[in-house]
Amino acid sequence: MSSRLIGVGVGPGDPELVTVKGVGALRAADVVVVPVMDSGERGRAEATVLHYVPEEKVVRVVFALNERTDRARREAAWDAAGERVAGLLAEHGAVAFATIGDPNVYSTFTYLAQTIGVLVPGTVVETVPGITAMQDLAARSGAVLTEGTEPLTLVPVTAGSAVLKDALAGPGTVVAYKFGRQAAEVAEALRETGRIDDALWGSALGLAEESIRPAADLDDTPLPYLSTLIAPARRDGGRGGKL
Repeated sequence: MSSRLIGVGVGPGDPELVTVKGVGALRAADVVVVPVMDSGERGRAEATVLHYVPEEKVVRVVFALNERTDRARREAAWDAAGERVAGLLAEHGAVAFATIGDPNVYSTFTYLAQTIGVLVPGTVVETVPGITAMQDLAARSGAVLTEGTEPLTLVPVTAGSAVLKDALAGPGTVVAYKFGRQAAEVAEALRETGRIDDALWGSALGLAEESIRPAADLDDTPLPYLSTLIAPARRDGGRGGKL
């Protein structure tokens, strides 16, 4: 029988936000792979997983999670990680890969699954959805993501501030991921488009160092890389105005 690779979304950091199905998948797998940077520090995915499975079941695999400029180094790291997971699949029937948020939303799992498809043809790839940072931030802050016919635009600020400005100039709510290192540029984009007054940002959601603040407080101070921004849609039509 073919081995199974299961991408499991473990949410934005709060271990209570892992779904029942996610916990079941982690516990049912023979091993649980967690991505770590080459510095070796424990990431959110690993910290969350350890609430539900014993440490001896967890396999730490180095990924170039923060490498964006040196493509050769990034590709070499991806190949090494793929080979490591391919080896695990040769030994085990079910390997889970824990990823923060959701495995189908800007996730490391996407690239791993593509690599495994080449290295281990026939591997069955499955995903278990997870709660995203934008959902958690909306719940903790009271921000409403969508109403009626409003669109919702999700932008990774790593794509550049111009992409964010284009989104903010349009209708509906805009969510920005990974903007911590470009906080000043994000604040500028919000001011230029008249969206800063209702916008807010959050980081380390559900953890001891959680921070949820108005976007108007943004300045040149770098924020955690995995900060999330919500700029709610302009709503001036009263209740049900966007239906």
